[in-house]
Amino acid sequence: MARKVLAAATIKQLVETENVKFLRLMFTDINGIIKNVEVPISQLDKVLSNKMMFDGSSIDGFVRIEESDMYLRPDLSTWLIFPWEAEHGKVARLICSVYTAAGEPFLGDPRNNLKKLVRDMQAKGFKDFNIGPEPEFFLFKLDEFGKPTLKLNDQGGYFDFAPVDLGENCRRDIVLELEKMGFEVEASHHEVAPGQHEIDFKYADAVDAADNIQTFKLVVKTIARKHGLHATFMPKPLHGVNGSGMHINMSLFTEEGQNAFFDENGKEQLSETAYYFLAGLLHHARAITAINNPTVNSYKRLVPGFEAPVYVAWSGHNRSPLIRVPQSRGLSTRLELRSVDPSANPYLAISAILAAGLSGLEQKLSPDAGVDRNIYSMDETERKQSHITDLPSTLHNALKELADDQIIKDSMGPYLYQSFMDSKSLEWAAYRQQVSEWEREQYLELY
Repeated sequence: MARKVLAAATIKQLVETENVKFLRLMFTDINGIIKNVEVPISQLDKVLSNKMMFDGSSIDGFVRIEESDMYLRPDLSTWLIFPWEAEHGKVARLICSVYTAAGEPFLGDPRNNLKKLVRDMQAKGFKDFNIGPEPEFFLFKLDEFGKPTLKLNDQGGYFDFAPVDLGENCRRDIVLELEKMGFEVEASHHEVAPGQHEIDFKYADAVDAADNIQTFKLVVKTIARKHGLHATFMPKPLHGVNGSGMHINMSLFTEEGQNAFFDENGKEQLSETAYYFLAGLLHHARAITAINNPTVNSYKRLVPGFEAPVYVAWSGHNRSPLIRVPQSRGLSTRLELRSVDPSANPYLAISAILAAGLSGLEQKLSPDAGVDRNIYSMDETERKQSHITDLPSTLHNALKELADDQIIKDSMGPYLYQSFMDSKSLEWAAYRQQVSEWEREQYLELY
C-alpha cells in the first residue's frame, strides 16, 4: 500500500468532489485498541493546522486528569476515504500522532515511539524496516440482538472453498474493500480451524505497516458485520483448535535499496547483518513475548500441538521453531517471527522486534545453529542439548522477562514501559482472581 503525502489543498478538493461529510482522527492506545475522534468536515481547517485537541486522561495508558489536554497531529499520507457509503455522506480518516499541549511528541504514544526507533535505525545506515504481516481471524455468527455468539459460520479447513467455506463471500468482500482503499492483497484463504481466515497484504515500511494492520482490523470487522458476522482477532477464542497468529515477515533495506539480509556468498545466502539481527531476536525473544502476546488469552495459543511456536529456536527448513527463514532470496530475503498474535499493538510489537534485532547488530551476536528437526518431537534433554528454551507460559511470566530486559525497556522509554506494565499487571491480577467453569467442574465435588 504505497503512501503519498497529500497537500492540504488536495485534501480539501477531495472533500468537495467525494462528498466527504465526516472525518475520523484515528490513533491507538497502549493496548492496541483503535481510538478516534470524529469531527464534521467543517473542522477540517482546524485539523490540518494541528489544532485539534482531545482529553488524553480518558485513554488507557495516556495521562492523568490534571494534564489531560493533548493534540492530534494528522499524518497527511494516511488520508483515506472509506469506500462504504454513509447515510449522510462519506467518511474519511487520518491517522494521527499524539502531541502534548507544549507541542512535543507524547512519549506515551506507541506510534511516536515506533517513529523514534525508525529514526534510530536510519542513523545506523538503514533506510527501511519492511514488515509483511499475516493476520488471522475468526468469524462468528451474531445473535438476534447483534451480539457475537460462539457459533461458527463454516466447518472449513486449510485452503477449503465453498460450500465448505461459508465465509468465502465475506472474505471476498473484505478483499475488495481493502483493494479500493489501496491495499495490495497477496493472498486470501481459509485457515486450519473452522471459521478461521487469513488475508495477507503487501509489506510496507515499519510505521506504514503498523497503520495498515490497524486499518485492516477496522475493515474486517466492518465488512463482517454487514454479513451478520463478528470478526475477532482474539488469539484463542475456542478450545481444542488452532489459535490466530500474526506472523511477522521482516527485512532491513539499505539507502541504496538493497536487502541487507541477503548475501549471495554468505552461508545460506544470508548476510552477517541477517545473522546478527536473528541472534538479537532470539536473545530477546522471551522479553518481547509480553509485547507480541499481550493478553492472558495469548498464552492459550502458545501451547504445543496447535502449530504455534513455543520454543526459542530458528530454522530455514521447518515450521516448528520461533523464527523461520523462508527460502526466497535476493530482495525477498526475510526472517519470519511466528509467535506474534493479532491482539498485539502493532506499533509496540514492531518497535520491540526492531529494537531486539538492532541490539544483535550492535553487539554482533551469533545465533546458535538452526534446528531442522521437528522440535515438538524432541524431549527436554534433546532441547537442552540444542540450547532451545521455552517461551513464557503465562502473561505474568512474560512480564517478568520484560522487566529483566533493559534493552527492550529502554527502547520503549520509561513512560511507555510503565504504562504497559501497569495495564498488563492489572489484567493479570483480574484474571488470577477469577474462578473458571473448568475449576468448578474439577474441584467442586471432588473436594
